Order: sequence, then C-alpha cells, then structure tokens
Amino acid sequence: MCGRYAASRRPEELVETFGVRRWDPKETLAPSWNIAPTDNVRVVLERPLKGEAAAALPPGPVRQLRTLKWGLVPSWSKSPEAAAKMINARAETVHEKPSFRQAFATRRCLLPGDGYFEWVTDAAERELEEQGKKKRPRKQPYFVTPADGSVMAMAGLYEFWRDRTLPGDHPLAWWVTCTVVTTEAETAPLAGATGGGGPQSLAEIHPRMPLVLPPDRWDAWLDPARTDPDEIRELLAPPPAGLMRAHPVPTGVSNVRNNGPELVTELDGPEVGTLF
Repeated sequence: MCGRYAASRRPEELVETFGVRRWDPKETLAPSWNIAPTDNVRVVLERPLKGEAAAALPPGPVRQLRTLKWGLVPSWSKSPEAAAKMINARAETVHEKPSFRQAFATRRCLLPGDGYFEWVTDAAERELEEQGKKKRPRKQPYFVTPADGSVMAMAGLYEFWRDRTLPGDHPLAWWVTCTVVTTEAETAPLAGATGGGGPQSLAEIHPRMPLVLPPDRWDAWLDPARTDPDEIRELLAPPPAGLMRAHPVPTGVSNVRNNGPELVTELDGPEVGTLF
C-alpha cells in the first residue's frame, strides 16, 4: 500500500521534469517529508483549461501541476467522509470498482514524490503479538526511494465531488481529490541488496507497493483521450525491477505531527529490535 510519503521537490523542478505547461504559484505547497492521508498533495494531470487561462494556450488538454486532497471522494458520494479510506486503489481491480472506474477511464494523474514509507514489525514483537501477549507491536519504518535519486512518479486517479450543502460559487463547493494506484510488491532484490541483514526485496517489507510509472509511460497515462480500459490496463504493468532501494529511518516518522528532512535519514540499523 501507500499510506505515507515524502515530497520535497521544488515546483520549478517538477515543471521541468514532467513537462508541465501550467501551474499556479498561489497553490505552492511547502516541502513535506511526512505526507499523510487527507493532506493536500501535488499532482501532475492533463485537462483543458477554462476562461482566460485557456486563451493563452492552444485548445485541448494541458499538462498542469495542481494541488489536490489525498483520499478520493467518488462523484456520487453523499459525503466526503470516505476520503481517508480511499487513499489507494488496487491495480488489479481499479478498472471495475464503482469508486474508481470512471476516473480510471478519464482522470488519471501522477503523484511526484521522493519516496514512500512502510513499516515492518520486529520479529520478537511479532511473536508476542501472535501469542496474544502484545496488542500493538512497535514497527520499524523504512523509506523506499529510487536508487538513482530521481523523482518517483506514482500512478494516481483524481475525481471531482460537489458539496450540495454549499452554493455553487462557494470556494469549498467543489472538492478535487486523488488516490494512489498500488500493485503487488516486487520480489526481486532491491537495488544495493547484499544478502545480509535487512529486507532484500520490497515484498519483505510489505506485500503491496505504489505503482511507480517509468517516464516512457507518463504521456500515455496522463492522456485523457485514452479511454479504452483494456488499453489503459496495459500501463499497469509493474515497473522494471531493482530500481528502488530501502533503508531504515527514525521512528519519529510514525507521528504525523513530525515533519522534516531528518525523517528520511538513513540509519545504520533498525531502531526497533532485529527485524531480519
């Protein structure tokens, strides 16, 4: 799954990396090393512009850098309360689930990040949990990030939701929300895995992972004119293996109130017991 990630790149860097043609500096978000569900996040998407903004560019979809809320609210939902439960969409079923299938067909996006966090339970703590002697075992967080230091582009979907309790011209009348597409975690060795201590693959950390799209799939994924579900599903193939590395980080990241570059600091070993 993807329940927390880091995104600290400057908007100007994202504009250049993703070929963005439109972004509003007023939507600039501060760098964050601990993005949690329902937070505002940066996404790259393509859709036509409206009003004066459209006059300055050729007609048709425009690649944009936008600020959305993480946690998708389906357009037909009666309330936005389910947003925190829809931070992820499974690649295997995203084309058929009522909450995601329309967005999958026409409203796809990319969520840029530095990497994502995942938690592993210490072996001794896990044994106590299995014996019923401990209900909340401590977990060691790991940071998963591209081995070459590049921007991680997670496949996502976005949706519009109208709050009918507010007038149409109210600034909060429309919500624009998003979700991260996930897939089965890689079983191939992580970049830099030596066979020693620590997890040797992403699957040893968690059975799911965000679907990270390589640059050669970005254009097709973002293209709103591409609406055939079978054709789009071909883009959901896992990325080439061995492009990610993972390292233990301070347990402070487990508290959403903590936020700073120290949260992605690579530790010499886990803080929580011996995991492997």
